[in-house]
Amino acid sequence: MTAPLLIIAAGGTGGHMFPAQALAEAMLDKGWRVRLSTDARGARYTGGFPDAVDVQVVGSATFARGGILGKLAAPFRILGGIVAASWRMLRDRPSVVVGFGGYPAIPAMAAAWLLRRPRMIHEQNGVLGRVNQLFARRVDAVACGTWPTALPKGLEGLHTGNPVRAVILEKHGAPYIPPGDYPMSVLVLGGSQGARILSDIVPPAIANLPEPIRRNVRVSHQARAEDVDRVADYYASELITADVQTFFADVPQRMAEAQLVISRSGASTVADVSVIGRPAIWVPLASAIRDEQTANARQLVEAGAAVMMPESTFEVAALTQQMATVLSDERGAMDMAHAALACAVPDATDRLVQLVENLAEGRDK
Repeated sequence: MTAPLLIIAAGGTGGHMFPAQALAEAMLDKGWRVRLSTDARGARYTGGFPDAVDVQVVGSATFARGGILGKLAAPFRILGGIVAASWRMLRDRPSVVVGFGGYPAIPAMAAAWLLRRPRMIHEQNGVLGRVNQLFARRVDAVACGTWPTALPKGLEGLHTGNPVRAVILEKHGAPYIPPGDYPMSVLVLGGSQGARILSDIVPPAIANLPEPIRRNVRVSHQARAEDVDRVADYYASELITADVQTFFADVPQRMAEAQLVISRSGASTVADVSVIGRPAIWVPLASAIRDEQTANARQLVEAGAAVMMPESTFEVAALTQQMATVLSDERGAMDMAHAALACAVPDATDRLVQLVENLAEGRDK
């Protein structure tokens, strides 16, 4: 008997790919066959997927890039991808199709809708992305990583949480060492591409901390390639111990050791911080069209686990004050860490697996 086939459709960003990878790993463990449907850009982000996942590159496009000719060609490329995906789906008859968003998810999700295959979407952010918005009323279930998620009127979502990687789960609830008169770690994350505003504001904010706090601070700072040298030089000139890189391969370890995280509030990062349980200062991406990063951070802020600083108020003096408040209050910081952990959904992958199995068995609720 042939093992059931799961098709995962996802775009080429970490926000889409991390939860997709977690589901792929879990379904392989369940004995399923797994195929990832993505485009050429998305295929570059598949290095972490198990070798057993069949990566299928489909034709897709975005209307946001490529100039006038690219925008005119986009519908035809997407249509070609849908036709190809439908042909393969007729042949392979997947048991379930799951979309994680991004334009590369369109061909497989559209084919699943046309052929009436069991299907669902998972939205990582607190606001539906464009592609998930397109399919929200055309699927059997809408799984929500952030709660609450703003959904179209009359549509009900299922709170699954955002799956996190196994290396994050290994640090779930790692004991938090509250700030005190000893070395304290601050982790600065700007998202997968770094963030210039964090590189501009965080170093001088740390330099301006009261001396009893400043002398104990150790910084791990993720920065864009063009900012690494100037950020590292600034920390060195201020005699602040800092490790500045474009990418940290050991983020889970650094996050577990941190007394404070300062970061963009991408859905995956928010989930990671919650699962490990650390105080955070969130700086939502102001240019996000749907302001989803503000929505992502809201639960932790309202729970008392984090502080939100919009870019409009993200200034050196204000950040120094917020950092000093957290790093000078042992009890308060511990309460923040516990509150973050209380918001976590460490079994998010299991919840998604259950939804997939329900759909395969004809139970979509």
